[in-house]
Amino acid sequence: MASNNQGNQGGKSNRGFASMDPQRQREIASEGGRAAHEKGTAHEFTSEEAREAGRKGGMARSANRRNAAQPGNSGSHAGGGNSSN
Repeated sequence: MASNNQGNQGGKSNRGFASMDPQRQREIASEGGRAAHEKGTAHEFTSEEAREAGRKGGMARSANRRNAAQPGNSGSHAGGGNSSN
């Protein structure tokens, strides 16, 4: 079967956001953020929302570290929380 990436060595696509130069990605993302703020649809976290998000992130991080430290866990495969091993 023929590949859709004809003329492209290594199997990587030249299309899409991820294949762009990091500087160009930042420019595009910045434009989107500015547009959302001008339109009034951008979400702005309150200090309470930010506090809650930080608390959740800290809890998930410490839980992953505890699971990785348990005997039988290899550490690098213990993260994520949604695997079915």
